[in-house]
This record gives sequence, C-alpha cells and structure tokens, in this order.
Amino acid sequence: MPVSNVTFEPGCRNNWHIHHGIDGGGDQILLCTAGSGWFQADGEEPVSLVPGTVVRVPAGTKHWHGAKADSWCSHIAFITPGEGARTEWLEPVTDEVYGALPTNGDNVCRS
Repeated sequence: MPVSNVTFEPGCRNNWHIHHGIDGGGDQILLCTAGSGWFQADGEEPVSLVPGTVVRVPAGTKHWHGAKADSWCSHIAFITPGEGARTEWLEPVTDEVYGALPTNGDNVCRS
C-alpha cells in the first residue's frame, strides 16, 4: 500500500484531483498528524483537519486538501492498491474558493 507523509506550509494546498482504481483500488485515507488543514470533496462542505482526524476518500471522488491559511498541516495519505490505481491532477483550487473557507474549523463537519 503506497503511503505518503505530506506537510503543507500555511496557505498551501494541492490541486483538485481524483484517485482512480478498480477492484478496490484508488481509495485514499488521510490521517492528520499535526497542525490544522482542510479537506474538501467537490460539492461538499469542507472538513477541518486536526491531529487525529481521519478522512476516507472513495476512488473517483474529486477533492483537494492542504493547510489552513495560518497553520502548517501534516497528514499521512494511504492509497489502496488495485488495478488501474492512478491519480488524475486537475485545476488549481482558486484563491476565491480557498479564501471563502471559514477562519476556524468550528462551524464545519468533522470526520
């Protein structure tokens, strides 16, 4: 199982992307280990990431994740192996979308 330890500096986020796979492959699991960040699936409310937060991202889900504007954020990302497992990188998360996030995570759902 591919595992990545990722650290984002304050305000840093990755592009929208989709993990693909068949026969159980391509699911992603994020485990926040330090700092504070965001996860957001397309069309859904953002999820505040704090140490201990776990998010499961089913294969085929367009999403992004990164640090909050004022905090570093580290997470471990697991991708379930399987046939055709790959990542499709898409457009950047715009400053407008990122800037519209709450300044704290108290009013968003937690996984």
